[in-house]
Amino acid sequence: MKYPYSPGINHIEFWVKDLETSMLFYGELFPMIGWYALNETSFSCGQHEIYFKQMPVEFCDSLGVRHICFHAISREVVDQVGEWLRKQNAAIIRGPQEMPHYSASYYTVDFRDPNGFVLEVAYTPEIKL
Repeated sequence: MKYPYSPGINHIEFWVKDLETSMLFYGELFPMIGWYALNETSFSCGQHEIYFKQMPVEFCDSLGVRHICFHAISREVVDQVGEWLRKQNAAIIRGPQEMPHYSASYYTVDFRDPNGFVLEVAYTPEIKL
């Protein structure tokens, strides 16, 4: 079947406990990895959009996606994010580091945002997107 558009993700919505804290965090992180603000609570990379919405705590404690991996355009971007995370005293899970069991050039940093969401920024030149 032929579609008038490409299939894919329309948007991702993050339910957060504290919108202001989340916007401060993502307002610095996203420009580093090539995303731009659409308005005060949403960002885009030109293909996908991420929205943030403050929700009561009982909703934020629900199970969800294990993590989201953002594509970095270079190893330097991954290093820049890692350095920024250290300055933010963010919870870094691993990296920046190479992950040769994924691919020979996979380079990543995994971390938690202010809400505890697990995120990854990875440079993966051998992986077809």
